[in-house]
Amino acid sequence: MKNSMLRRIRTQHRQLDNRRAAARGETPVTPADWVRDLAFGVRFAVSGGREGWTRTLLTAVGVGLGVALLLVAAAVPAILNARGDRGAARDDSPSSYSVAVRPTAETIVTGRADTTYRGQDVYGRLVQPDGDRPLLPPGLHELPAPGEMFVSPELGKLLASPEGALLKERLGHKVSGTIGEAGLLGPRELAYYAGADNLVPDDENPIRTDDIGGPNPSEALGPFLTLLVIITFVVLLMPVAVLIATAVRFGGERRDRRLAALRLVGADPHMTRRIAAGEALFSALIGLAVGLGLFVGGRQLIGTVELWRISVFASDVSPSPLLAALIVAGVPVTAVAVTLFALRTVSIEPLGVVRNTGTARRRLWWRLMLPVVGVSLLSPMIGGLSPGAPVNEPRIAAGAVLLLMGVTALLPWAMATVVGRMRGGPLPLQLATRRIQMDSGASARMFNGITVAVAGAIAVQMLFSGLESRYTQDTGFSPLRGEMRISRDYTGAAQQKKDTAALRATPGVASTLTYTLGHAHGPGTPSDAGAFVIVGDCAALGQIVEASGCRPGSVYLAGDLANQDPLTGGAYLPAPGTQVDLSTQDKTSRKPGAPKLWTVPAAARLTALVPDPAGSFHTGIFATPEAIDAGALGDAGTELLAKLDPADRDAAEQVRNTAARMDPLQSVQYYEETVAAPQFTNIKRGLFIGTTVVLLLIGASMLVTVLEQLRERRKLLSALVAFGTRRSTLGLSVLWQTALPVTLGLALAVVGGLGLGVILLKMAVLPLAVDWAGIAWMTGISSGVVLLVTLLSLPPLWRMMRPDGLRTE
Repeated sequence: MKNSMLRRIRTQHRQLDNRRAAARGETPVTPADWVRDLAFGVRFAVSGGREGWTRTLLTAVGVGLGVALLLVAAAVPAILNARGDRGAARDDSPSSYSVAVRPTAETIVTGRADTTYRGQDVYGRLVQPDGDRPLLPPGLHELPAPGEMFVSPELGKLLASPEGALLKERLGHKVSGTIGEAGLLGPRELAYYAGADNLVPDDENPIRTDDIGGPNPSEALGPFLTLLVIITFVVLLMPVAVLIATAVRFGGERRDRRLAALRLVGADPHMTRRIAAGEALFSALIGLAVGLGLFVGGRQLIGTVELWRISVFASDVSPSPLLAALIVAGVPVTAVAVTLFALRTVSIEPLGVVRNTGTARRRLWWRLMLPVVGVSLLSPMIGGLSPGAPVNEPRIAAGAVLLLMGVTALLPWAMATVVGRMRGGPLPLQLATRRIQMDSGASARMFNGITVAVAGAIAVQMLFSGLESRYTQDTGFSPLRGEMRISRDYTGAAQQKKDTAALRATPGVASTLTYTLGHAHGPGTPSDAGAFVIVGDCAALGQIVEASGCRPGSVYLAGDLANQDPLTGGAYLPAPGTQVDLSTQDKTSRKPGAPKLWTVPAAARLTALVPDPAGSFHTGIFATPEAIDAGALGDAGTELLAKLDPADRDAAEQVRNTAARMDPLQSVQYYEETVAAPQFTNIKRGLFIGTTVVLLLIGASMLVTVLEQLRERRKLLSALVAFGTRRSTLGLSVLWQTALPVTLGLALAVVGGLGLGVILLKMAVLPLAVDWAGIAWMTGISSGVVLLVTLLSLPPLWRMMRPDGLRTE
């Protein structure tokens, strides 16, 4: 009953509209009329000769570039899931460290042998089977024999080249196979599995496992990183949408003249607009095909590209079906809507178009409404983000989009207002200002993409700078005493001296520091609530504490003897003459070990740490080997620090090779004063990759736009040259036509970006801080892209100034 009533109301409204149209002398419009007129527009685009096809192809290229990037963006979730799934599938960590795995015919012993080579991470595993049916890691058809290794294709190429000589020396195995795609995160990853026969499992490294693989360890981002991801996607995709909307309006002036001719032969204004929409629809469909072709072709080549140490398999680049369908359906609809919107204020008459004689004054109120509505959406969330709080993703995205749309909407008004009042000046400037005054909208559209990109980049930069301190931690280390550290179990003074000599003899090592590290705690107290015990000779102790008058048997205490309660913020530090326990918890049973009591000498002196020590020692006992037997420490470990020669670019690799000769499973730490959270680093890396691609897309689309505008003005340029205008004057006028809109656009971008950035910082409860150097860098890069596009357009400009450009048919 309700549906039939609604149908009856719609029918009555349609009949009323038709009667009103008949009273005005207009024929009622039916869906068949729309189909006919759109098809007529398609025929115009197809049968327009070389001129029409050139215009169509230029539009198709502009649309195609945007479609290809949108499809890549739609594939990002699939790419991340595929990489995460493959990383989880090769995970050999035990499901429980408390339960020892018994050897069977299927179990294997694996040792983590990851390393780094010239800034690139190398995934490495030593594998040893326990029986004749061992587990196989993904990507392997069998386990490598001792002395052999299976490598990723990229690592195989590196080891076979002179550039990989040091890494080949470090790994020391014969390459006998290749790891398949299932065992790699990406096609350019450096990874290997090496066979071994001397691995002894413990509870850390190596380990025995009866299962390989686990769930994808995806972690919740939290409200702050979620906000960062949302804004990043908005910033990267907004320029693409702007460029697509710009591309479907190519050839506007010639199109208007054709529509005026249609009016002359009897078409009404509405029909001409529908025909124009049909032309845009055809160009958009061709652009959609071009975009699909670019996506498919680029997908096959994507495995050969690596950006910021990330590579992707072609099979991973699979857009979400829903998002792909929205792109395929949305681009043609957008083309029709944008064309009808552009013609809403254009009066097409049989003898010409009103746009050719003047431009209506642009309204400001609706342009200001866009950022106002965006701010109203975001302002209720100011101060509302906190750990564990829910995030309203659609509202944040809508608010940011409206704010950035307001920047692009204000640019045409700003150009019409500012450039419209300019008078006089050099002849190139006068030609440029007159051209912009005739159609400021066309000039603004060309630079809207770069404007919204810069505005978004400034906002994201401010948010990144604010969150960096929250997701970056101080390691407590300083490279002043040593830039690289090798940590080993203490196995005796002789082995320690041998390791020290090997490190000191390593090429590229300027100096070394060696000491033994353990812990001490009060008798009967937990071993994890104790103090550091550092044992080294006087030369080593002198680099860590103020050890004046040091001699064999000296003991020093560093810390606060008055505040020794860890529960109240203090740290345990025994006083001279008191007993301490040097034992630690047993690694296997997790129970306290047998007490190892030692008395702090009464002659122990309270001292201070040397500024910037190479370690995070806040309190501890510092003694020479004569005072404490390093072997008595329950968890004694040898710490070897190396200071590198800055003139030797491979000094770090030589140190890693020395560590590998000590023990293939030996890890080497490169000192960094700060370290960022992996999720934060991945988002930042993704932003850099996306920004690079978007800037390339903007540059290519702008070049297509400039060439299309020059092609439309070919006869005018030829006429000016024929009347004696210098080519240099016209070239400078083109530069001015670029400089004026870019200057206004970047000014609006800075204002809009700062506004959005301030709101985002207040939402995340972060202090307001503006990175003016970063803003200058971003605006400089954007100006460079525009300048490069302008310079690339000059050769076609010279060709279009030839006298034969005056010929017509």
